[in-house]
Amino acid sequence: MTTISKIKEIEDEINKTQKNKATSYHLGQLRSKLAKLQRELINPTSGGGSGGPGQGFDVARTGIASVGFIGFPSVGKSTLMSGLTGTTSEAAAYEFTTLTTVPGTMDINGAKLQILDLPGIIEGAKDGKGRGRQVIAVSRTCNMIFMVLDVCKPLADKAKLEKELEGVGIRLNKQPPNISITKKDKGGVMISHTVPLTKIDHDVVKAVLSEYKINSASVMFRQDATVDELIDVIEGNRVYIPCIYVLNKIDQISIEELDLLYKIPHSVPISSKEWLNIDELTEKMWEELRLVRVYTKPSKAPPDYSQPVVLRQGKSSVLDFANAIHKEIAKQLKFAMVYGASSKHPRGQRVGVDHILMDEDVVTLFKR
Repeated sequence: MTTISKIKEIEDEINKTQKNKATSYHLGQLRSKLAKLQRELINPTSGGGSGGPGQGFDVARTGIASVGFIGFPSVGKSTLMSGLTGTTSEAAAYEFTTLTTVPGTMDINGAKLQILDLPGIIEGAKDGKGRGRQVIAVSRTCNMIFMVLDVCKPLADKAKLEKELEGVGIRLNKQPPNISITKKDKGGVMISHTVPLTKIDHDVVKAVLSEYKINSASVMFRQDATVDELIDVIEGNRVYIPCIYVLNKIDQISIEELDLLYKIPHSVPISSKEWLNIDELTEKMWEELRLVRVYTKPSKAPPDYSQPVVLRQGKSSVLDFANAIHKEIAKQLKFAMVYGASSKHPRGQRVGVDHILMDEDVVTLFKR
């Protein structure tokens, strides 16, 4: 029996099993087995050619961040890509126009972003149908995903695509579960929590750990987690990516229907054909990517606002800033003067190399 057949068998058993306290232990075991099988599809152990499972398209990475366009065929990804980047990605009103990843670059607020137009996903992509496996392999490495949906059926297609991505360990618009597991040599399983657990009980936790052959461990829940979130922590191969749901073709619907679309979280309705509402989309992109613009200010000279150094939040210290300019400058860095949101004083603040910079700060570096 193939891995895909085993997955289908377990999914069928989960679907036909009644959900109650008496079956929760069994369901916990089933979900653990399912996650381990899905891991085999994400990271196959056997070899294969360039089209084998888990391998992505060969794309050279450029820019400060990458945004992958995902969607079913013929939803307008290629048209949107061409408009944002000027890159010609073949577009037509029929399925599977794009057959490989088409990279492009766009400039936003001084930051160069790489846009990846990925081939249209079909249902079953996580199981190897079409080119879905290669698409998903590339999307796991993106800093953001644009899920492009047709406004005529956004919720149905959104659910189908999310299921495909969930099946290969991609979590959209979520944070890693706040659960810690410390394995021990003996003593059994000790479970503690700082909040009430309403979605999982201790027996289910032990069932999941047993399936992973973890017989002695300390488990700390700092959130009310589900079985799947516990499994995600044990598996450790999940990626958490921000996603914007791009609801395309609003030129084909009424104002009343447009108002309803705005109720979908993390969504931006647009028309790539008529180029409507693209400004809102790019503003949302910048906000969700959490990028930081930092301007240089040479000593005794005005700031240079023409070309910001763009950093990612979480990697925006003074040392990161110096490294982005030149590694030799970073090696000789002594301290910096910072002006802007991260400074405690209006006239600037002297800071060390670990100081965290904020968007539109101005920095003067001083060497040893």
